Amino acid sequence: MPGGRLTQQERRQIALGLADNLAYAEIARRLERPTSTVTREVTRNGGPAGYRADAAHRATEHRAHRRKQSAPRNGGTPPQPHGRDAGEVRAYEEVFTTVMIASGMPTMMARVVAALVLTDSGSLTAAELVQHLQVSPAAVSKAIAFLESQGFVRRERAEGRRERYVVDDDVYYQSMMATARATAQVVATARQGVPVLRPGTPAATRLENIARFLDFVSESTARAAEQARDILHAKPSPDAGAAPPPARK
Repeated sequence: MPGGRLTQQERRQIALGLADNLAYAEIARRLERPTSTVTREVTRNGGPAGYRADAAHRATEHRAHRRKQSAPRNGGTPPQPHGRDAGEVRAYEEVFTTVMIASGMPTMMARVVAALVLTDSGSLTAAELVQHLQVSPAAVSKAIAFLESQGFVRRERAEGRRERYVVDDDVYYQSMMATARATAQVVATARQGVPVLRPGTPAATRLENIARFLDFVSESTARAAEQARDILHAKPSPDAGAAPPPARK
């Protein structure tokens, strides 16, 4: 299986595959590359509709040049705990970030979440995030503010005047509940518009149906998240095929 960076010819093959509406997995199979490589490549360079092979190749070369210039002077990556391979962890972090970006999360926010989730402690200071991600303090601050509003992170006081940013084990529960609350606000607003547009008219009917649909989805999401919350606190099992713990009643 080929290794290393994608070549310009491989990027052109990706563009052709996207034009033929091929799935990422099929494009990856033809290239003899991991599916995650193709997913990351397309997501970082305009998405399926905006991907251009030559532009993607130039952008990748530019990013590589910038990373080389901003590499830490002490050289190398800090040693990983538990015998992990630092290169593998970094590669997986990039894949994890790419998938979150593809799901709709802004790039900087996705990078911060990935850094926190993949840390054993589940917490980092602003300075640690700046060093790890090689970005400015302002970029981290903006990302944290957004993630707090979405229920993804919380702050806690560290030593001195510093703060630590934390992702709890139930981070996705908190995020889904925040989404459900936001959706409930959309439902209420949509229903406020029905009498304004006069019940029975096409526009009012459309609003009412939107409200009913979102209300059902929001309530179902909140109920399912509450029932499944215990899964997020399950202890690792030596049996990889073991069933998850029973949901809450």
